[in-house]
Amino acid sequence: MSVVEQYARAHIVTDADLLLQEQDAVPVVLRYDPDSDPRSVRVRLPGHEAHEWTFSRSLLEQGLRAPAGTGEIRVWPCGRVQAVVEFHSAQGVSVVQFETKALMRFLRRTYLAAEPVTR
Repeated sequence: MSVVEQYARAHIVTDADLLLQEQDAVPVVLRYDPDSDPRSVRVRLPGHEAHEWTFSRSLLEQGLRAPAGTGEIRVWPCGRVQAVVEFHSAQGVSVVQFETKALMRFLRRTYLAAEPVTR
């Protein structure tokens, strides 16, 4: 099984700086390692001290259809073509807006990577 790593463009809003809601999109890394943890995905946000969150793949999938959340992660659809992922930490809240098709493409690739190779 192979690791899936995908870069996606996203808009980030933090509660520390709500005035930057319309900032340019930034690259976010989506990662899935079926050998390490086949039920989880990772999202890494850019910055001086890059933040990375690990959460269940099923939460991401559920949140693309209807609001879903657990612990410090919330995911919900935002209109027809976007989805929002909200990350809570000791430093505050980061709200990240993705194009839904980028997250769907990532999820599809994770399921393909998790399938056993037949010979």
